[in-house]
Amino acid sequence: MIRQSLMDSEFGALPGFRLRGREISRMEGFSDSVFAFALTLLVVSLEAPKTYDQLMGIIRGLPAFAVCFLALVYFWMLHYQFFRRYGLVDITIVLLNTLLMFVVLFYVYPLKFLFTIMMGGLFGFRAIDSGGSAVATITAEQGSQLLVLYGIGFAAMFWIISLMYLHAWRRREALELTPVECFDTWFAMARFMAVGGVGVLSILIALSVSPRYIGLAGLCYFSIGIIETVFGTYCGKRRERLLEPRTAP
Repeated sequence: MIRQSLMDSEFGALPGFRLRGREISRMEGFSDSVFAFALTLLVVSLEAPKTYDQLMGIIRGLPAFAVCFLALVYFWMLHYQFFRRYGLVDITIVLLNTLLMFVVLFYVYPLKFLFTIMMGGLFGFRAIDSGGSAVATITAEQGSQLLVLYGIGFAAMFWIISLMYLHAWRRREALELTPVECFDTWFAMARFMAVGGVGVLSILIALSVSPRYIGLAGLCYFSIGIIETVFGTYCGKRRERLLEPRTAP
């Protein structure tokens, strides 16, 4: 299994952070099934093409499929890292994980539709359905509603993961987290909360600006790079200072 091979190599392990989740729980197995089902829903067509036009329709949908595929894999990796680091399986984590899986399945279709429209405009073709027929372009007002749906799913997923890290931080004594591990946990919680806030910002822009300026709601997602850079720089420097007493001769 993919999880087992990653566990054996301690993929995603941080220096000075003890991995507490060494066994794959039934909840993780269930979550893997949900992620696999969500990826199945992204497939351009479940049937082999019967005509050349259908084949071209599938090929045109590959860029959007690739972006959506990578997005779900990224969330799967965040999920994997949390359970490897803490190994928590209590009622709070079960509830948060169940909510996360619900949002993952909700998030699939807005994600796929949005990137299908975006890739269609980028590469000069209209969105294509599974039968190879062109889909009508959405209106500016519908685009605003679509970005609101996307922002809800985006913010919800990051904030649920942030709440999972908050719960781990609250259980820091029971988990016997070191000062470095406490810092990493708090940092992850704040980081995912900030990234999820970009989705809320996008929603506010989509609801407040004229439909002709709806592109601003999408452009705000580029600020994630700034957030990751700022948090990464701060975390790296602070972490080095926390590790110094442990590594000093």
